Amino acid sequence: MKLKKLSENIIKTFKSNGFVLSEPDVLLDSNYIIERSGEKFRSSMLTFDREDGKTMCLRPDLTVASCINFLQKKSSSKIYYSGQAYRRSSGKGTNFIHDQLGIEILGSKNQIQDDFKVLSTILNSAKKIKRKKIQIKVGDISLFKNLINALDMPERWKLRLVRHYWKPSYFEELLKRLEQNSDIDAVTFDSDKKRFYEMKKTNQDKIIAGRSISEILKRFDKKIKDPRSFTDGKKIVKIITSFLKINCKLSELEERLLDFTKKNNLKKNIFRDFKSILNLKKLNQDINFIANFGRDVEYYTGIVFEVLSGKKEIARGGRYDDLLKSLGAKKNIPAVGAAINLKNI
Repeated sequence: MKLKKLSENIIKTFKSNGFVLSEPDVLLDSNYIIERSGEKFRSSMLTFDREDGKTMCLRPDLTVASCINFLQKKSSSKIYYSGQAYRRSSGKGTNFIHDQLGIEILGSKNQIQDDFKVLSTILNSAKKIKRKKIQIKVGDISLFKNLINALDMPERWKLRLVRHYWKPSYFEELLKRLEQNSDIDAVTFDSDKKRFYEMKKTNQDKIIAGRSISEILKRFDKKIKDPRSFTDGKKIVKIITSFLKINCKLSELEERLLDFTKKNNLKKNIFRDFKSILNLKKLNQDINFIANFGRDVEYYTGIVFEVLSGKKEIARGGRYDDLLKSLGAKKNIPAVGAAINLKNI
């Protein structure tokens, strides 16, 4: 089937499921994105300077572009898009143009229902693409965060591990330091403290990397006041590593998590928020849960998934409840979405 005809059939599936066309801007204010979403897009952005000196970029991500469009133009909250994202890649010979068909539910009112709606719609679209066996990988970022927050360790370590979860190599370094009970060096600590007092004198509402100065200061304050002595690092690292190794059929997940909490003497209810994952059983599909999955996109906060045909990834997506606030909303707006990678169909 030719790509154009296939795209038309996928769009029909989107429309029949209640999604409305949105056409986010191709050109975006690069500083706006970097200031509000951190540095994660900087290295991949294709930028240029306008005559007035303002730095613009081609949209590096259609989810981000759709969120900005939603906030600025008050577009529909249940949208689909068809278009291109433009970003650099470290891989040699990699095309910087990414053709995508995607859907988003912005202002998601029912997490379980909307997570299922997005994945089932993408799955129905995927079945039009390939005849090979469809497989699904799922993870849940919130389960990792729940585990970290339930562990008995200093607050600064919890903040550090959650913040750098998206950088696997650095995260592993942090685990080694935690295992050896070696905290940040005195120079770094003094530097943090100095920066804390400098920032107290600036505008508390100013946004840096998606957070206001006042929010950053609250975290600094916790780090500075947190007790420095800690001797259970080895035990904590063993628990974290054990969790990240969980890889099982979705049908086995509930039992695996229960065994995990019992073995590590944790409270039974620390994973109480994984009903959205379990609800995917209704898809009657080959689904694998991988605890270590979904760490390559920093804005995900909950369920993350990937749809494969054979060995090719044809779609991926997830829940991102903090992204809209980081892009300018006054409060968190729950959202979930996914995109089909047309290159692989």
